[in-house]
Amino acid sequence: MLGIDCGGEATGFGVVEQDSAGSLVYVACGAVRLSPRRPLPERLNQIFCELGAVIQQHQPDLVAIEDVFYAVNAKSALKLGQVRGVAMLVAAQHGLDVAEYAPLSIKSAVVGYGRAEKRQVQQMVARLLNLEAAPEPFDAADALAIAICHLHTSATLLRQQGAAGR
Repeated sequence: MLGIDCGGEATGFGVVEQDSAGSLVYVACGAVRLSPRRPLPERLNQIFCELGAVIQQHQPDLVAIEDVFYAVNAKSALKLGQVRGVAMLVAAQHGLDVAEYAPLSIKSAVVGYGRAEKRQVQQMVARLLNLEAAPEPFDAADALAIAICHLHTSATLLRQQGAAGR
C-alpha cells in the first residue's frame, strides 16, 4: 500500500503493509523535494519519475492520496491539483487503483481526532508502525498516515461485509 501526500514543495510517499495477523508493517517513506526555481513542468516530471521509481521498487497493490481540500489561495490549490493529477497518472500507468481520503478522515483514522496537528500525526504514525523515531519530513509522515488510513478503512469494511454476510 502506497500513500502519497501531494505538495507543491515536497510530495511525501509512504509504503506500509499489513501482515497476516493484521499488524501494520513499515516498508519505506520519503519525499520528492522540488526546487521552486525549476519550471512547473519539470517539477511535475520529477514527481512522476520519482513516484514511478517508488512503485517499481516496492510494487504496491494500491495507491491512496489525500482528497482535494479547500485552500484559501487559489494559485496554491491549482498547483496542488496538478501534483495530485500526476500522482494519479503515475498510479494508473502502473495499473494501480487510487483511493482518496479527506484530510479529516486521515487524521481521525490515525490519531482519533480530525483536527490533529502535524506533530501529533507524526508521533502516532511512529507508534502505530513501531518506529524508533518519528518519520521525517512531515510529508513522509503524512503519506504513511494516508496509507494507514486506507488499511484501517479497508479492514473495517471487510469486517462489516463479513458480519453482514452472516
